Amino acid sequence: MAISFKVNGKDVSVEAEADTPLLWVLREDLALTGTKFGCGVAACGACSVHVDGQITRSCSVPVSAVAGKAITTIEGLRGEDGTLHAVQQAWISAQVPQCGYCQSGQIMAATALINAVGTPTDAQIDAAMTNICRCGTYPRIRQAILAATGQAAKATNAGAA
Repeated sequence: MAISFKVNGKDVSVEAEADTPLLWVLREDLALTGTKFGCGVAACGACSVHVDGQITRSCSVPVSAVAGKAITTIEGLRGEDGTLHAVQQAWISAQVPQCGYCQSGQIMAATALINAVGTPTDAQIDAAMTNICRCGTYPRIRQAILAATGQAAKATNAGAA
């Protein structure tokens, strides 16, 4: 079945079974491998993307459910000129990743949070950042989110905690 939607601002159409997870269409059919497979049951968040601006765990969403919608993957965060998104730059500055496997999903979750609330509080970060990081880089994730939203002094203090 042909299913059409937008990915990172571009119209795409794929031939896939209606119940094929969006994750596999992104990775296998569209070669967007920044979105990772983690658990397959929407628990870990490694597969997080934005669907019409909302954070979505793509491993549990059938591709038929995104027909006509706009998907943003980690590859779509860069500017047209190749500049990194503020969250991506903050991730690098805070040296967030260790193994890096979960980080594209973490960045997508952080970006959705910032898009929704602007300057998040610690409580909002705690509530929104439910992705799992097996390396335990949560303090650096918080630091990067705070830095990306102009809360550098708070981020410096958070990094010391």
